[in-house]
Amino acid sequence: MDANRLKALLEQVRTGDVTPDAALDQIKSIPFEDLGFAKVDHQRALRVGVPEVIFSPGKAPEHFVEIFARLAARGNNVLATRVSEEQVAAALARFPGVEHNQLARTLVLRQTSEKLGKGTIGIISAGTSDIPVAEEAAVTADVMGNDITRLFDVGVAGLHRLLAHSEELRQARVLVVCAGMEGALPSVVGGLVGVPVIAVPTSVGYGAAFGGIAALLGMINSCASNVSVVNIDNGFGAAYVASLINRI
Repeated sequence: MDANRLKALLEQVRTGDVTPDAALDQIKSIPFEDLGFAKVDHQRALRVGVPEVIFSPGKAPEHFVEIFARLAARGNNVLATRVSEEQVAAALARFPGVEHNQLARTLVLRQTSEKLGKGTIGIISAGTSDIPVAEEAAVTADVMGNDITRLFDVGVAGLHRLLAHSEELRQARVLVVCAGMEGALPSVVGGLVGVPVIAVPTSVGYGAAFGGIAALLGMINSCASNVSVVNIDNGFGAAYVASLINRI
């Protein structure tokens, strides 16, 4: 339940359309719902503006789908990241309309199309090998109520590819830039725009890339002052922060 739904419920109590007891039944489970194996945080949207998101690795399919169902019952969009094929099958059996993005490894149940972002979030990948992380960011930003644009395969090995999209870069309100190898692209983008750039190091690269650590260190040491960095392969986290920025 978010602030708008809570206000609507209280208004229904005021007008007599909902009894105080019925409203209490809805409100009493706002803090969390204890399933024994999980405590589903229904208050999160009220506290921070975004409903709980399911991080899927390690969850048994039956636990996963029950958490998914309890979140869905509140009428919000439901997002699950890093899903397994077994979890996807369990969710599709119960929710035929759920969207599975195999590249991003996400599951989405759409129940609202409310636009919350004030502008466009640009999602950029340096190479095609970075697209899975960029797609996770794109799905996340989209589900959280933003308009998005995708600019893929525009890395520093051929900067003319990036510069061909200069207008789209300038129009974005926030940019999420995913890059592996040496992680140079966010610094380049940061030097071209006057908006926040959220850098996502990916685990793409040969041995000395150290699974994304080289890109992470390069991004942390960026000389572009509008660049901030999230963890390796964390497209979700980057899009989450970008969504909050885009609401201000």
